[in-house]
Amino acid sequence: MVGNKVVGAMKRQAKKGEFRSNLHRGGTASKIKLTPEEERTALAAAKALGLGVCGVDLLQSSRGPLVLEVNSSPGLEGIEGATGYNIAREIIKFIEKNM
Repeated sequence: MVGNKVVGAMKRQAKKGEFRSNLHRGGTASKIKLTPEEERTALAAAKALGLGVCGVDLLQSSRGPLVLEVNSSPGLEGIEGATGYNIAREIIKFIEKNM
């Protein structure tokens, strides 16, 4: 999340035999398009915490998207690699605009 928009989304998958999907634990990441409900949930989580820049981890469930975690200092290597987007540039533009 940068400002009031989703700038990239990825799905992480754990390697076989592992329950954690962390990339540094052998998980993989692929670019995805969020559903409108997932996007609203992520935006609401960022807004509730007053964060202009953050990473929102969602779980897909039968009840809809669930917020697992909101990272106020998100790492960029995984998301930029998975999406091909220069998210750091978007963060810098956001900071310049809001200073």
